[in-house]
Amino acid sequence: MVRYHTAEAAGHKVFYREAGNRSAPAVLLLHGFPTSSHIFRNLIPRLAEHYRVVAPDLPGFGFSLAPEHGPFRHTFDDLAAVVDRLTQVLGLRHYALYVFDYGAPVGFRLALRDPERITVIITQNGNAYEEGLSEGWNPIQKYWKHPTGKNRAALRAFLTPEATKWQYLHGVHDETLVAPEAYVLDSALLARPGNDEIQLDLFLDYATNVALYPKFQEYFRAARPPLLAVWGKNDPFFLPQGAEAFKRDNPAAGVQFYDTGHFALETHYREIAATIVDFLDRNLRSQASAA
Repeated sequence: MVRYHTAEAAGHKVFYREAGNRSAPAVLLLHGFPTSSHIFRNLIPRLAEHYRVVAPDLPGFGFSLAPEHGPFRHTFDDLAAVVDRLTQVLGLRHYALYVFDYGAPVGFRLALRDPERITVIITQNGNAYEEGLSEGWNPIQKYWKHPTGKNRAALRAFLTPEATKWQYLHGVHDETLVAPEAYVLDSALLARPGNDEIQLDLFLDYATNVALYPKFQEYFRAARPPLLAVWGKNDPFFLPQGAEAFKRDNPAAGVQFYDTGHFALETHYREIAATIVDFLDRNLRSQASAA
């Protein structure tokens, strides 16, 4: 059974989904833009057969209380601080990371803070290499270089219901596999008063993630965490080259492509679940034996 909770973490009310035996090895699922832990609704029950699964909504997303624009700094450093505190509140001393989209720079920051707590990393269209950035980032990169009101306003096009639906359907061969409530829910939550400014702040701050890519890559080389990249190869934002690049810094990394788009779990959750359960079983079992 999946249970739905809210916890105080670093002064924020954070909504999260939890399932599985609490004494089992933990898996932390971190979502991306513009979605929430809802993106993991099909994956969680399959992982929970073997693991304790925790999937929070980042502040400003899903059902986590969206702080008013201003008092809370909407940066990836602060998102990571909230998630870090949540793991402490929930007693996750060690955990596997499943990161998607925005969840990648949040999760990789956690790994930099305390690499000993991270058992394995699964990245699903979660980028850490400049070659993984497509031309779809050009308007956002323009805003990084010239953070003017005009360039900020231009990014509101990414926040429309049409843009959200397009992100879900682009690169998908059978659109009937994509549940419409997924992009409708995302659009409704994006439309909450003040949320547009939160998202625009995060667009601007995403530049700090790219600046940290060398440190993320140094972590992959030095810590060599067991790493698996599962990637929708038709992603319009994060290219397959970004998945392959993990092997440059961690030669043992596995890379698996699926013929779908950015939201690969919408169409391929069964295949992805089977792949990552096998990956987790092999690596967590070997870690337990070594201990």
